[in-house]
Amino acid sequence: MSTSPFVHLHCHSHYSLLDGAGTIDRLIQRAKDLGMNALALTDHGNLYGALEFYQKAQAAGIKPILGYEAYVAPGSRFQREASSMKEASYHLTLLAQNRAGFKNLLKLATTAFLDGFYFRPRIDKQILQECSEGILCLSGCASSELNRVFQEGAEPDLTKAVQVADWYRSVFGDRYFIEIQDNGLEIQRLGIPPALEVARRLGVPVVATSDVHYVTPEEADAQDILLCVNTGKFRTDTKRMRMETKEFYLRSPEEMYRTFSGLEDALRRSQEIADRIDIDLELGKRHFPVYTPPEGKTSEEFLRELCLQGLRERYRNNPTRCPNGQLSQEVMDRLERELGVINKLGFPNYFLIVWDFVHHARSKGIEATARGSGVGSLVAYALYLSHVCPLEYDLLFERFLDENRKEAPDIDIDFCQERRGEVIQYVKEKYGADTVAQIGTFGTLAARAAIRDVGRALGLPIPRVNAIVAMVPDQLHITLKQALEKSDDLRRAYETDGEVRELLDLARGVEG
Repeated sequence: MSTSPFVHLHCHSHYSLLDGAGTIDRLIQRAKDLGMNALALTDHGNLYGALEFYQKAQAAGIKPILGYEAYVAPGSRFQREASSMKEASYHLTLLAQNRAGFKNLLKLATTAFLDGFYFRPRIDKQILQECSEGILCLSGCASSELNRVFQEGAEPDLTKAVQVADWYRSVFGDRYFIEIQDNGLEIQRLGIPPALEVARRLGVPVVATSDVHYVTPEEADAQDILLCVNTGKFRTDTKRMRMETKEFYLRSPEEMYRTFSGLEDALRRSQEIADRIDIDLELGKRHFPVYTPPEGKTSEEFLRELCLQGLRERYRNNPTRCPNGQLSQEVMDRLERELGVINKLGFPNYFLIVWDFVHHARSKGIEATARGSGVGSLVAYALYLSHVCPLEYDLLFERFLDENRKEAPDIDIDFCQERRGEVIQYVKEKYGADTVAQIGTFGTLAARAAIRDVGRALGLPIPRVNAIVAMVPDQLHITLKQALEKSDDLRRAYETDGEVRELLDLARGVEG
């Protein structure tokens, strides 16, 4: 462990989309290499990386501190009157102290997207006050409400600044801290003296943080390119948004102590805050809603009844599967085997819920079908989730569900794109909105996409970029490192053309 106690409490990963160049793996490894015992993740406006970070940090022996850099609306989160992104929100650093605090962070992040989105996902002071339990609050970076007061006039209005900080202190009590930063920016340095004075007047402790956006100093150029991609600007544009220094990497405790000479207490406090945090997430437990079968029947009994009914309908005109109106031994053996596994693993209710909303869709004329491994289940076929007979095509049920695999099976149902919202609404109304979640997918910059985006940011002619992209071998999931090894043309261009070398080096920095 480092002899200088310090923990990074303000840290962005690549989940701060196109504003962070550090992956969670590399951030954790860097913290470990520097002898730190804890690390926070505070991505912009979201908790996308929280679970991945929590699990990987624990596995690496690093205490995970789950947080996020919230956007706080100046007034109500429902108001959309500001003329610019800067006016629409203030930044605020929030950290979960315990499990209750993490649940409140989830509520805040969800509310920010569903209610407050305007330029960015925003909360407001009302919802922050309601969900403050278990959360540690740091006053924020140079774009925070407190720091904006310092920037308003020739001299900081300390009376107004004290009022701003006092509101947060009234909400969070001893869980509120004045945050100071110095990544080499003048605006940060100018904010330190008035911040210290506000802290003195209110008796609020001060904590020093570093606004981390990438892992090592060498990644500053890659981060700059990401900002260009994010804002659609050329790197040569002198008026574009940029990070004016190359100090936004994950600095060592020793570097932080040199930077904040004379403010050692504020650095040590970061470790004290980390020591106050104790998050133990309850993972691996299922929280399914409940389907209530008809009175007098268990879920197991009702599921079996539905399957028998469905299979008789499916095979009504099939003399092999249903001779003389009776299901064949082959069909019954397969059904009993599948139901046995489903019942043993505790999934009858799970299947009934999926059957319920698919049945609703069919009753409304909304087309629906299962895809993926679920098509291998005779139960799915019997419930009209899937429309492919697994017996006809010798599809394996075990690929879908197996006694040795304890996680819930994936039942992927595709609905008519134009009407699937009706099905989602049905599920919300029947099972409760708090049991329904929308799933997001993240696109990553693959080799060709990285070259194209970087080439655009560098202002290179499109035909020139296309020619370089064409040298990348046509192989699924190929990396630029592999492409340079396999393509003689690409390697030759890289070794002889400085422009190509710069393009590929930067592309490798943002790849993934």
